[in-house]
Amino acid sequence: MDSLPCATVASRDVLAIIMGGGAGTRLFPLTKDRSKPAVPLAGKYRLVDIPISLCINSGFHRIFVLTQFNSSSLHRHIQQSYRFDDYSGGFVEIMAAQQTPKGATWYQGTADAVRQNLRHFENHAHDLVLILSGDQLFRMDFRRLIDQHVRSKADVTVAAIPVGRSDATGFGILEIDQSSKITRFVEKPKDPVVLDQLRLSDEFLRKNNTPSNDPLYLASMGIYVFNRSVLKEALAGTETDFGKDIIPTLIKSHRVQSHLYQGYWEDIGTIKAFFDANLDLCEAVPKFNFYDSLSPIYTHARYLPATKISNSKIDRAVIGDGSIILDATVERCLIGIRSRINNGAVVKNCIIMGQDFYEEEPQAAESVSKGLPRVGIGYNTKIERAIIDKNARIGDNVVISPEGKPTNFDAENYYIRDGIVVIPKDAVIPHGAVI
Repeated sequence: MDSLPCATVASRDVLAIIMGGGAGTRLFPLTKDRSKPAVPLAGKYRLVDIPISLCINSGFHRIFVLTQFNSSSLHRHIQQSYRFDDYSGGFVEIMAAQQTPKGATWYQGTADAVRQNLRHFENHAHDLVLILSGDQLFRMDFRRLIDQHVRSKADVTVAAIPVGRSDATGFGILEIDQSSKITRFVEKPKDPVVLDQLRLSDEFLRKNNTPSNDPLYLASMGIYVFNRSVLKEALAGTETDFGKDIIPTLIKSHRVQSHLYQGYWEDIGTIKAFFDANLDLCEAVPKFNFYDSLSPIYTHARYLPATKISNSKIDRAVIGDGSIILDATVERCLIGIRSRINNGAVVKNCIIMGQDFYEEEPQAAESVSKGLPRVGIGYNTKIERAIIDKNARIGDNVVISPEGKPTNFDAENYYIRDGIVVIPKDAVIPHGAVI
C-alpha cells in the first residue's frame, strides 16, 4: 500500500457519488420496506453511514447519494444525519430517480444512474469523480486511492481486493500487468481455464506481502475513480453498468489502473453476509472497528438515555442506546436502539434491530387490550439464530429457531434465509407461537 503523503489532489477537486442501491432482493425481507443502504447496522447505524463517513474522514465533503427503490427511509436518515455549515462548501445531496423531458425511465444500472445526473455534477468544479457503493462494510482512506490514481496518470482506477477461487466466481476479476494496469476484466468467471489465467502471480503476492498457499484473484470492489472528461466520454453511449459494460470497454482504449486494498471488506449482499458481519462485531477483536477515534463512523444523533440492564446475563453483546433488558439472558447478540427484552427471555446468536419509538404505558395498554404483544421481546421467550427487524412485537413464551427447518422458507409473518429466521419490520408474533 502506498505510504507516500496524500497531498497530490485537493479535496475541492473531487466529487463523491454513492450508489443508493437497487431493489436488494438478496437481502429481502430486510429490504421489503427500505433500500439496502438504509438497512440498520451495528445497533445504531445504517449501511450508508459507512461510505459517507469514509468520505468525510478522507476530507471529501461534496457527496451525492443516488437513490431509487424504497428510498424514503434512506432520504429521511441522510437529511437528519448530515448537515454541513454554510461556510464549508460541503453537502450530502440526494439525487432520486426522476422523470425528465430527456427520459422517463428508472436507473437501469450504476452507469445509467450517473449518466442521468451528469448535468447536476457538471455544475460543481471538480477534476475527479469517486464512485462508491452504498452497501459495503470496510475502511479505506480514499486519499490514498486518489493519490495513486494521479501519480500513475490513470484515466480510471478500480479498487480491488484479493479473493480465493471459490469467491472469484461471484466478482468481476481483474488481470493486471507489472505496473498494475488492468489488461483484462472478466465478470464472474466460471470456466476453470479462465480462472487459471486470471490467477495472481506469486511475484505479485510476494511484492505486496500477501502470502497464500491457495490461488488468489484480484476482485473489483465496485469502487472507481474517474477523470472528469473520461467519465463524460464513457457515459456518452447507452451502457448501463460500470462493472459489466464501462470498465471492460475502457480497458481497450484508456489507462485503467488497479488499486490494491488489503483490509477488511464485506459486500453486504445476502442475509448470511449481513448476519455474520453484524455478529462479528460482538467479538473481543472484531474485523471491523467502530472504536476508531481518528476515523469515526457518523450517524443520526438521537440523544437517547443510557441502556438499563437489571439482573441479566450478558455475554459478547453490543447493545444500542436507550435499551431496557430485564432479568434476561443475552449471548452473542447485537441489540439495536430502544430494544426491550423482558423477564425470562433467552436470546442467543441474534440481531435485534430495536425500535423507532418508545411504546408508552397508555399505548402498551391499548395494544394489550387488542390482544397484541408489546413492542419488543416478551416474557420467557426463546430466540436463537434470528434477525428481529425494527418495531416487531414478539409475544410471551414464544420460541423462534431455524432448527429442523428448511434453509429457505416463506411464511405469513416470518422468513428463513440461509438458515436464519428473519422476523420482518412491524411483524406481530402472538403469545405462545413456535417458529
